[in-house]
Amino acid sequence: MLLELQKGIIYGPVNSRRLGRSLGINILPGNRKVCPFNCVYCQYGWTKFHCSKIQRFPELPSVKATRQALKDELLAMSFPPAYITFSGNGEPTLHPDFGLIVEEVITVRNQLAPEAKTAVLSNSVLIYDNTIKNALEKLDVKIMKLDCGEEKTFKKYNQPCSGIKLEDITAGLKKLSDVTIQTLISSGKSGNFNSDNITSWVKRIKRINPLSVQIYTIDRGYPAKGLKPARKKELDQIKTTIQKSGISAAVF
Repeated sequence: MLLELQKGIIYGPVNSRRLGRSLGINILPGNRKVCPFNCVYCQYGWTKFHCSKIQRFPELPSVKATRQALKDELLAMSFPPAYITFSGNGEPTLHPDFGLIVEEVITVRNQLAPEAKTAVLSNSVLIYDNTIKNALEKLDVKIMKLDCGEEKTFKKYNQPCSGIKLEDITAGLKKLSDVTIQTLISSGKSGNFNSDNITSWVKRIKRINPLSVQIYTIDRGYPAKGLKPARKKELDQIKTTIQKSGISAAVF
């Protein structure tokens, strides 16, 4: 069963597989997913608004509204979350004021929940933009997507907008400090679990040399046919391969 879109700016806290008790921030519209990808496994279903350019979409939360919503939520909570995480209905870095919002979120966090860490879940597409990169660098935890090693699998699995290249994403991730790579592995004819793709993916991981790699599989609903979860044994084998390269890796 697919998840419903987040209607408001703040949601949760949710119990994240990777972040624990995480308070979500959705700075995209509450009535549609906006993303440069149309991933076959997305828990929110197919992307209805497929774009890769930073622009002012209707109904985008303002910097002021985001700051106030976070402030109100933290004041109402009995104890702070472990993380305050940019995620929500698509790709958060598409918001044209992403950098300003990051600064405001950090300010509010410092005032009301200094124990909490700031984080982002991003598909990495806009990493080439220096404004976006600089904003990401201010966050405590940067969890960036890299599901594929081959361009042909990337186009089938993540279904990016025209012009988005896997090599550009890889080069951008290599320049980002203390980056954590998140990778969703799935089996079936629509999946990305095949030997050639995994071999190429490992090579890209080595080039990026991230702080860590988070490996997981589908655990919720998804829109594509011909898709199924990868087996834990398969995920553990991939984890071991990464660890042999001296890079931290974990299966979630």
